[in-house]
Amino acid sequence: MAGRIKGLIDRNGRFYVRIVIPADLRSFFDGKTELRTPLGPDRREALRRHPAALATLLDSIDHARTLKVHSEGVEAARRERASSPLAIEEIARRHYAERLAFDEELRGDPRYAQQGFDDGLVADLKDAIAGKATNEQLANLVGFSLERFRKRGNHDARFGSPEWRSLARSLSLAELEAMRRVAERDEGDFSGSTNIPALAPADEPAPEPPAKRVSIEKLFDAYLDELNKAGKGAEARKRWAPVVKDLIRFLKHDDANRLTKSDLIAWRDHLSTRLSLKTVKDVYVGATKAVLSWAHENEKITSNPADGLRVRVEKKPQSREKGFTESEARTILQAARDYQPVHSDNPQTRETEEMVVAKRWVPWLCAFTGARVAEITQLRFDDVREADGVHYVRISPAAGSVKGWQYRDVPLHHQLLDMGFLDFVKSHGPGPLFYREGKRRTTAEHPSKRIANKIGRWVRTIPGNPADVAPSHGWRHRLKTIAWEVGIDSRVVDAIQGHAARTAGENYGDVTLKARKMAIDKLPRFE
Repeated sequence: MAGRIKGLIDRNGRFYVRIVIPADLRSFFDGKTELRTPLGPDRREALRRHPAALATLLDSIDHARTLKVHSEGVEAARRERASSPLAIEEIARRHYAERLAFDEELRGDPRYAQQGFDDGLVADLKDAIAGKATNEQLANLVGFSLERFRKRGNHDARFGSPEWRSLARSLSLAELEAMRRVAERDEGDFSGSTNIPALAPADEPAPEPPAKRVSIEKLFDAYLDELNKAGKGAEARKRWAPVVKDLIRFLKHDDANRLTKSDLIAWRDHLSTRLSLKTVKDVYVGATKAVLSWAHENEKITSNPADGLRVRVEKKPQSREKGFTESEARTILQAARDYQPVHSDNPQTRETEEMVVAKRWVPWLCAFTGARVAEITQLRFDDVREADGVHYVRISPAAGSVKGWQYRDVPLHHQLLDMGFLDFVKSHGPGPLFYREGKRRTTAEHPSKRIANKIGRWVRTIPGNPADVAPSHGWRHRLKTIAWEVGIDSRVVDAIQGHAARTAGENYGDVTLKARKMAIDKLPRFE
């Protein structure tokens, strides 16, 4: 039997390795019908280079086939079996079967008849099977096949080790036996089968049915509906709308059961080229992980591909205090107290009364409560209260959004009372203090959030305001700093600002309204 050298062709004295691209894979190669690599004019050198060159081309075919399998959603269990460690006999059996399957594909192309022959290959394979070949000779014969199975995760045998040599000998046997079948087919006999038990087809377990298609977009909607039931979903729906659209556009499909961790890693890396890592982490990856974790816990998808997905964000160097300095705080509060809107005869451009009073009062309330800007802009008439002679504001998730979804009561500083805040509230009457309740909403965003964003943009325009300090965090950091300076207990400050207890012991006992009032009164006035 002459030994057929797969893919070796002679064109006018120059040798090439060439394989025909199966018809169903040509779309992955821009419509090409074959892959070809030049090996030079010297036949001996061409034979030496042939195995590695052929391995590279076969890897390309392998990769395209993997992409095709993935794109068609072939069951996950079968993919898992293909990439798991295998016994030597199973690797040899698969090599034999793949060789024959590949031969069948190639016979559909008329160029198949132009393959070359080498009588020495059969003798070399027999020497390899008998254990007479050196490591280098084994590598030349079946090295490309060994490498293909290693890349699949089927083995990790080191070059030259006993396991590696045993595997190489088994692959040589599979190669020789496949060549016998090919030779029989060349004579028109396609009935032949191996009489070597180790290469006979094994009984494959019945394939599992494909996982049911689950829409990624509908998973997001279902998760947000769950949040809505707890009053938490409106803001998330607005922020996450572009997330699901971007993910589906990147994947080119809308099936959560086809989604893999590799897909998510590729998407994360793609996002990182156009968005800040913080945005990728907090919004895009954060939203996706939350939805997929919920979906897996509720048995809506078979596995959670986002498990373990991370985005590493390097901390920015801190070049100044995190909170407003005394001078910066005074500048902002002075601008708020003296604020006058720009006159406009056009109702469309005229600043609303709610916006005007928000600019006057919100910075002052943030300065003496350490609350977030949006927690103040959502305050309502009924949230300003009095108990046992203590005037306070209740910051509550019922009014809009509160991180942690726990209400907290914060006493009003005496300077706010002296400035007439209670008179303002009384004259305002029932309803939200800083936005118009009856105004038609065109987005899911709470109106208090829009006011908070406008306040933030306005504060940044005040001369002397630091560009690298966010308005919300600037006041929160400042209050904590001043509280330490005047000796307020840290647990009381945490209760005022809504921070969680640091230890289990801190959860015992209550920080009363009286204790909070005593703490707030220690804060110095702004004169």
